[in-house]
Amino acid sequence: MEPQKGWVSLLQQQQPQLTIINGSVSGETSAGGLRRLPALLKSTQAKLVLIELGGNDGLRGFTPKQLKNNLTKMIELSQEAGAKVLLSEVMVPPNYGPRYAKLFTQVYQDLAIEYEITLMPFFMTKIAIHPELMQADGIHPNEQAQQQIADFVTPWLTKAD
Repeated sequence: MEPQKGWVSLLQQQQPQLTIINGSVSGETSAGGLRRLPALLKSTQAKLVLIELGGNDGLRGFTPKQLKNNLTKMIELSQEAGAKVLLSEVMVPPNYGPRYAKLFTQVYQDLAIEYEITLMPFFMTKIAIHPELMQADGIHPNEQAQQQIADFVTPWLTKAD
């Protein structure tokens, strides 16, 4: 899918008063996001950082502890740069087992409480149940789902502010 058709671009079109910088990289893990974050923070002077990472950590079977360590550092770096943080919950597919899924999801809940930041529910919950909104891999949303994601995220931008 072309980047301009993704939910971040659609969100920018809906919120022209905001400058939205898409710092995401397809297939990114939380470790990769953490490596790139300092340069993004330095170059943007962000007021709000939406952290929506972890899905690829889960798909690769990384430990919840690794995820928590990386997200913790990202939250701290963002706050030290003067930005508020909006953390998006991420879930793993059910075939990873209930124990791993619970530990994985708990990371986001624990961090939101510990750092007193807004936790946005996983935006895929209402999309993933509709095959027509999913790519052939059954994990990623297709172009048709992008507007729904943008609409879901929009009110959370002000809740975190």
